[in-house]
Amino acid sequence: MSIKKILIGLLFLCIAIGIWGSFFIIDILKELPRPEQVTNFQPVQSTKIYDRTGEVLLYEIHGDQNRVVVPLQNIPLHAQQATIAIEDQAFYEHSGFSISGFFRALWINISSGGTRRPGGSTITQQLVKNAFLSSEKTIKRKAKEFILAYWIEQHYTKDEILSLYLNQVSYGSNAYGIESASQLYFGKSAQELSLAQSALLSALVQAPSYYSPWGDHKDELLARKDYVLEKMYKMDFIDQEELARAQSESLVFLSQNLGSIRAPHFVILVKDYLEKTYGEEYIQNGGLRVVTTLDWTLQERAEQVVKDGAARNTELYNGTNASLVAQDPKTGQILSLVGSADYFNDDISGQFNVATQGLRQPGSAFKPFAYLTAFTKGYTPDTIVFDVPTEFTPNNPSCPVLVNFSIKNSSCFHPQNFDGIFRGPVSLKQALAQSINIPAVKTLYLAGFDSVIETAKKMGISTLTDKSRFGLSLVLGGGEVRLIDMVGAYSVFSQNGVKHNQSFILKVENNQGDALEEYKDVSEKVVDAQPAQLINSILSDVSLRSGLFQSSLSLTVFNGYEVALKTGTTNDYRDAWVLGYTPFITVGVWAGNSDYTPMQQQGGSILAAIPIWSEFLRGTINSFPPESFQRPTPTFSSQPMLSGQYITQTPTSPHIHSILYYIQKESPTISQPQYNPANDSQFYNWEVPVIEWAQQNIPNFTILYNK
Repeated sequence: MSIKKILIGLLFLCIAIGIWGSFFIIDILKELPRPEQVTNFQPVQSTKIYDRTGEVLLYEIHGDQNRVVVPLQNIPLHAQQATIAIEDQAFYEHSGFSISGFFRALWINISSGGTRRPGGSTITQQLVKNAFLSSEKTIKRKAKEFILAYWIEQHYTKDEILSLYLNQVSYGSNAYGIESASQLYFGKSAQELSLAQSALLSALVQAPSYYSPWGDHKDELLARKDYVLEKMYKMDFIDQEELARAQSESLVFLSQNLGSIRAPHFVILVKDYLEKTYGEEYIQNGGLRVVTTLDWTLQERAEQVVKDGAARNTELYNGTNASLVAQDPKTGQILSLVGSADYFNDDISGQFNVATQGLRQPGSAFKPFAYLTAFTKGYTPDTIVFDVPTEFTPNNPSCPVLVNFSIKNSSCFHPQNFDGIFRGPVSLKQALAQSINIPAVKTLYLAGFDSVIETAKKMGISTLTDKSRFGLSLVLGGGEVRLIDMVGAYSVFSQNGVKHNQSFILKVENNQGDALEEYKDVSEKVVDAQPAQLINSILSDVSLRSGLFQSSLSLTVFNGYEVALKTGTTNDYRDAWVLGYTPFITVGVWAGNSDYTPMQQQGGSILAAIPIWSEFLRGTINSFPPESFQRPTPTFSSQPMLSGQYITQTPTSPHIHSILYYIQKESPTISQPQYNPANDSQFYNWEVPVIEWAQQNIPNFTILYNK
């Protein structure tokens, strides 16, 4: 072949390569984003959930990328320099790419058939790869990277490029950007990073999964950190003393769980609300800033006392789980919420939030709703009812009026008192404070079953919707409720009948700082003040409750503070409750087992739940100035049983009756009932045991009428 033909062939080959190259470049340019799209780039950002101070980060919601963008001035200079030292020492000299690095990477790619990872990328090129391009390893993608890096260098300053990079790059475990990485590994903001911590984060970037501090290559990570520091020293970013001090610094990493979430049950509650309100995609990518009502100091205390209390109950009473909710009753804001003793313990179903999801029987903790309703209808704290064995199923031959406790017929209802003692005539205030069962059932009947249900509903108990499931046993805790609802309802007592809607968010801001929503107090007067104040005066009276608590009374007393409380325990000891409150805080505790197995009977509400409640409140209450409950107006009545009289004198002898003899239960203040008391279906069942008690306990007692 002649030289002429060879030259002509080479010419056509060059032309063909040039034409192919032109089409190749044109094809690439078509696929690239427009320059203005590059300059308007907004990285995906995670949503951050904080405590009420806006300073303690509880959790970050994100999709595949957990990112929080921070300005360059909030990133320490040594963190910027560490990145430059290890990733791109010529960063401030080049125009977006390194020619030698590019051709070296190109040769590696061609010679390996595209199977080897090319290196030599500048910080600008890495930004382009992370923000705009796929992960494919081809010449075409490398060319795109080259062109985009050049465009970015034309539209951004070096500091702006470095800021974009530090907010975009992956640091492992879904942490994108240096702020998220700093929070994940060290539990602090990026601006608080030490020199050694900054060097370590920059060391992670090359291979975040391999170098993970929670993996098997931690020693290699620490060695690479020292290598970064040496490079910083050689570039005169740090001096010899700083190098030595940073290399000798002992670095402590958060555990993976602690690094990812705090107050987990509360956070999941907030997260569910945010996703329902704003949509999952927006929450994951929109960079919202959420300030919650949670008091982190109280939350830490709550988590510790619940954990310690559950461990104690496990050892002593075979009760492995517990839950606590604290609320500001004046605002409805949830201050702390612990859904279980250990969120990460599957043995107790730890991720199940007992506080908000658990439907458990409240035992005697439900009683105040019945007494409140009774006071609303005109009964008084001095009203007398008889604590005597009583059968509450009328007109049933299988259920004798004079109770035989050996009868186990399910159609009969003759509850026992918790201590097996029957006290005879007791006032409603004594009955409530000492949690006596028989008077409580009678109070529910007097107040009206439907009325009590309605009272509880108005105060925030939303789960008692199927009335057919409940009878008079409701007042002993026969209906399932949620702890968070009980705390809200008891807060109504605290506020003299005013209900403040529960809230767990103070503010939500978008990534521009604009408020999307802010806390607003929504309140309503749901019960009259006087009856609520009567409940407060009873439940805060230490002398009244002393007979119930006895040796554990000291757990309920807080010097200088008025504290009201009510306990509850189910008959089978599956659930133990304490609801306690002041005018400024309401705290509820539940203790038991997630799988509904009973605790040992000697545990009860006092020993299983009271210590948890008491320890939390004792460590909290001194943060508030003492505040007393408002006193109720004194109540008077001409009716004997309403005013505290149970023996009526005649010229020759005393005689007594059940309260149904004196009043019409729906209108107890009417002085002379215009009906025959025997028309009340419960009258005979209540009256006979009272006469029986009187014959045994009152000298010269005479029956003035036939049974």
